[in-house]
Amino acid sequence: MNSKPQRPLEERVVEAANAALSDQGYVSPIDVFIRMGWLASVHVERWRIGRLPNLETMIQVNPDKISKTMALFQEWARNRNLKPSETAYLARTTGPRCDLQFSRSGDPSIERFYRTHYVSPELSERKQEKLREKLSQPPELVVFDIIRESKCSECEAELAKGSFLVMEAERPLCLECADLDHLLYLPSGDATLTRRARKYSKLSAVVVRFSRARRRYERQGALVEEDALRKAEEECFSDAEVRARRRERDAVRRIDEDEKVTTHMAAKILDLFPRCPPEEARTIAEHAAQRGSGRIGRSAAGRRLEEESVRLAVIASIRHRHTHYDEILMESADRAWARAQVRDEIDEILRAWGPPEPEEI
Repeated sequence: MNSKPQRPLEERVVEAANAALSDQGYVSPIDVFIRMGWLASVHVERWRIGRLPNLETMIQVNPDKISKTMALFQEWARNRNLKPSETAYLARTTGPRCDLQFSRSGDPSIERFYRTHYVSPELSERKQEKLREKLSQPPELVVFDIIRESKCSECEAELAKGSFLVMEAERPLCLECADLDHLLYLPSGDATLTRRARKYSKLSAVVVRFSRARRRYERQGALVEEDALRKAEEECFSDAEVRARRRERDAVRRIDEDEKVTTHMAAKILDLFPRCPPEEARTIAEHAAQRGSGRIGRSAAGRRLEEESVRLAVIASIRHRHTHYDEILMESADRAWARAQVRDEIDEILRAWGPPEPEEI
């Protein structure tokens, strides 16, 4: 039985860091560990809401490998001349705001490493300032719509499935004990109403529920003050017609924008791969640029038509449409292994679609 080929660690670190930087304009150690498949987003969410004492214990490799990855990542950031920027990470819980702990040891130098984001020098000063503001914003207060029975640690009230609770210092509290029972629940569905209600509410919280199917916490709505909700409802009622007309105009504009993004990306694909069938280039562009998909075509780098981002979109399409990658992944459940099995096929198609070799001219 063939053993699985192991890609060099440096190659994997650089690939993950480049992808995060391309998508966001900045990159953090957490981004790298997530994109390498060593850290699950659901564990980051649990840590952010105070359900885990530290994050490092959830990284699925040994400490020695974590240290090597840290060193490779810092070297990569230096070579790219990225700007380091320390960011505060605060727990999304009630009670006094406290810094989250990244490492098992809590060593200040290790904590500083995890807190540091590296920002692209290509970003304008204005965009860098907006990014600093975004990263330093205080965390939202989170309330859980629980999926199993629980118990308030303070008043010992039984909390049935579907009840709301708050975590404070790793202790579950009912809304009354958390001093949030005067707030009204506003379900998701009307983004404008929610935004306005939260703007007018001196105290508010996001309500989330854990999805077993998607293995992540998902927003269900918000808790807001009654007066704030009433004011928001009045505003929404007064300008409902104006917002409806704006939505219609925005829908037409988005269709036009999407068509332009797709057309420009298809042209860029044919520029990089002149022998790619035009209908194939169009299909790849439509898939990669689908609104709300989170795919490469919707990333900042994809919209700028950066060569590497477009190339990655082509490779992804070939992988799924022209190889047995999906079947291999279904059998093995190992993404790195499955990708290795089809790499030669992908390279062959890339050569066939690329510019003619000198001897072919």
